[in-house]
Amino acid sequence: MARILVAEDDPKQAELIRRYAVAEGHSVTVVPDGSQALEAIRQRVPDLLILDVMMPALDGHDVCRVLRAAPETGHLPILMLTARVGEDDLLRGLDLGADDYLTKPYSPRELMARGRALLRRSGATGTEAARPAVTVGDLTVAPASHEVSFRDVPVDCTPGEFALLDILVSEPGRVFSRDQLLRHLHGAEDFVSRRTVDVHVANLRKKLDPALIRTVYGVGYAFAIQR
Repeated sequence: MARILVAEDDPKQAELIRRYAVAEGHSVTVVPDGSQALEAIRQRVPDLLILDVMMPALDGHDVCRVLRAAPETGHLPILMLTARVGEDDLLRGLDLGADDYLTKPYSPRELMARGRALLRRSGATGTEAARPAVTVGDLTVAPASHEVSFRDVPVDCTPGEFALLDILVSEPGRVFSRDQLLRHLHGAEDFVSRRTVDVHVANLRKKLDPALIRTVYGVGYAFAIQR
């Protein structure tokens, strides 16, 4: 069972999400705006945040920015909901640290499937516990604890960033196409923008050595073999 916080100002949408999540055995708290979401998280960090973008007090982008700036919430999985369908709006959410997004209207079953995927990536369900840490050069990726360290310094990664880094370091030097990386992140969903991968890669390069992730133009990305 996971603890899920839903920040949604539409009571009908919030109740729909709550019912589906409770039916899967999760504990759910619902708040109607961004300020109350931050207050609830200060009291207890949930396992997953389902965050609407358009809310009073603080919108979803502001909430995401605040959470990613704090070490205690840097790893919190965030699934963003938005009525804006423009690619730039969606990528802005990812650039601020959201791990996944859904545009309205959406299927509640799809939303829960996305939520389960984020919980698995974050280790909240315990499915990563059997996988050992991987060290490549100066980088160590530990799936069980969802920890990354570079040159012995801890690096905070969102679940989406961690999932992307995890697959790249699994086979250093191998070139993964954007489609392969998207399937690892989101499953077989052809409507998810390929630029999602680019945003995660850009964020990882800022947090690590930019040379660690090599761009193969027209193909995809590879983890550079360190010598």
